[in-house]
Amino acid sequence: MTSKISLLLGAAMIAHTAPLSAQTREEATAPDHADKRNGEQDRSAQRSSDEILVTGRYTVPERIDTATGLGLTVRETPQSVSVITEQRIIDQNLDSVADVIRNAVGVSMNEIDDVRNTFSSRGFDIQNYQVDGVPLSWTLAGGAGETIADVSIYQRIEIVRGATGLLTGAGDPSASVNLVRKHADSVGWQGYANASVGSWDNWQLTADVGGALTANGDVRARAVARYGEGDSYIDLYHNKKLVLYGVVDADITPDTLLRVGASHQTGKPTAPAWGALPSFYSDGSFAVWPRSKTASADWAFWDTTNENIFATVQHSFGNGWNLTFDYNWLRNAQTSEILYLSGLVDPDTGRIQSTYPYSDDGESIQNSFDLKLNGTVGLFGRQHEFVLGALHSVMNRENTTYAALSLPDPGDYIHWDGSEYPYPGFSDEGSLEVDERTEQTGYYGAFRLNVSDRLKVIGGGRLSSWELSGFNFGDPREYGDDGVFIPYAGVLYDLTAHHRLYASYTEIFEPQNARDRNGDYLAPIRGKAYEIGLKSAFFNDALQTSVALFRIEQDNLAQPDIGHFIPGVNPPAQASYAAEGATSQGFEVEVTGRPAPDWNINAGISHFEIDDADDAPVNTDYPRTLFKLFTTYRLPASLHRLVLGGGVTYRSKAYSEGSNPTTGTPFRFQQDGYALVNLMARYDLTPAIQLQANVQNLFDVTYYSQIGFYSQYRYGAPRNFTISAAYRF
Repeated sequence: MTSKISLLLGAAMIAHTAPLSAQTREEATAPDHADKRNGEQDRSAQRSSDEILVTGRYTVPERIDTATGLGLTVRETPQSVSVITEQRIIDQNLDSVADVIRNAVGVSMNEIDDVRNTFSSRGFDIQNYQVDGVPLSWTLAGGAGETIADVSIYQRIEIVRGATGLLTGAGDPSASVNLVRKHADSVGWQGYANASVGSWDNWQLTADVGGALTANGDVRARAVARYGEGDSYIDLYHNKKLVLYGVVDADITPDTLLRVGASHQTGKPTAPAWGALPSFYSDGSFAVWPRSKTASADWAFWDTTNENIFATVQHSFGNGWNLTFDYNWLRNAQTSEILYLSGLVDPDTGRIQSTYPYSDDGESIQNSFDLKLNGTVGLFGRQHEFVLGALHSVMNRENTTYAALSLPDPGDYIHWDGSEYPYPGFSDEGSLEVDERTEQTGYYGAFRLNVSDRLKVIGGGRLSSWELSGFNFGDPREYGDDGVFIPYAGVLYDLTAHHRLYASYTEIFEPQNARDRNGDYLAPIRGKAYEIGLKSAFFNDALQTSVALFRIEQDNLAQPDIGHFIPGVNPPAQASYAAEGATSQGFEVEVTGRPAPDWNINAGISHFEIDDADDAPVNTDYPRTLFKLFTTYRLPASLHRLVLGGGVTYRSKAYSEGSNPTTGTPFRFQQDGYALVNLMARYDLTPAIQLQANVQNLFDVTYYSQIGFYSQYRYGAPRNFTISAAYRF
């Protein structure tokens, strides 16, 4: 460990890169030239990443497009919005999308295995994702590594809770997650380098550098690279990851910006878990395993690749109107040779009931196009904002499986560590099991009428078409809907200059691939979502608060049909039934920003209750109450070089109903409420060099990060630490 710390310090000291704190493009541009960029709606509003990192804010001044496309600030958006800034990511040492979700207000996650995770908000799955405001599609539960993708290439992550069907298409009522890329904002060459080591021999190196490529600063570039590897608290597991990202911003005219870029991420885990730990012995007793227990083998792997090529053209017409065109090519791929152990374990011999070696090779490729025109119109002596847009995307997904050549005896699972289970071998000839095409087209429009200085009215709608065709493991898949209209409405009223009331309404439409006990697909989810709230700002907008009440009504919500499976699917897949009248209602409270110049804080509590038309609870594996707090404080006077921070995350009880496979009696897989405490400290050796330490799960709480999925469970991570050194100037 001493040698690794020495390496870490050396890497930071010799880095010849600069921080993201130098002169921005606007500072180097003459005022009359900058005026042509049209104020808050033009590109200059986007060039503030330097300021975020320098001032270390947990709030952002930028306008966001995640909810309405109108380019509204967080306080102007009539929905609950949380933003995880780059400073939050640094302070909490957040590496992946899953890390961000775990720490964001009002959202929760369940770990399925070492690659896949599910996210939820307000009692429903999160299935809407965007990158720079453009909708993107992920594989089911992130089977190609989407949920564990590294966040070092993103400037911030925006989470808009509630339905966002106006922009994302299907009106999922949970939330939409928007990943905002780092852009080439700076004229002066800047950079940032970081090296870290941590528990279970984890280490990684990061570099982020950018600046002007031309003397006048009209062409700028930025690049990010990260490499890391390490083990886990789970036996045998080891992972390697590589992240590469590059972007070029070019002002091809004073009013036109061209942005092109690409990203590439790979994960190469050895001995990853596929699924989790078996829950029962054959005598019907519950099987309690150590946290380090694995259900994988040392020959197993699950390689993932996430790639994105993108281009953006933004043009300002100089009259308050702007035209933006976005193109995205996304590829999410995975190759695996993995092992699935399931069923009952004999308490005397240790033999497990089912062993299933599996190998596949799959990818999904999405091409998406987004055209948006937005601007202002003068009516009745006031300026009003309008946006019109069209989106079209096509995703093709294929998956080929390779049959195992043998089925070795797993032996004694009670003493299993996976290192002695023989490699079964797999056929060289594959079978195409999944060949799907998903096409989505949407036309949307929205407006904000400034009725008075205090009253704003937002309205709009989307005409959406969605179709999936192809086959999935032998079953034809032909479903979708055309010309579905999704309305959106909101109103905001300023009680004072610092307190704003709001209300919003939207309808819900979501095609789903859940299937019943007969193998038939469930009808699309339909419903309505309502929200009212109060957003406030204090200390010249340095501290922001929000309070929200919501109600969501849905029909055809898929629920597990306990004891029944989809016919003809191997390994067995849980069948579902359509719950009618599922209603979620609750509240959210969030505080974020700076109560004092050297004090950052983000805190929030959320709670919901969700029942069907018969008052039976649904989606019980999602915690009803969440509390999340993280804060940092720079000490005064002679200790001003030291920043101390910490926080707590609390999840209430969650459970999954099932049955004991031996006795047949009802059984509840339950995780009681628990709280995890995290700490951090950062010390400025010089203005350019900082040392930081983070401790997660300080009190080493044992908890389940997933319960009941296919009658299995998974432990969350025990206490762990990371020490890092950063260099910037």
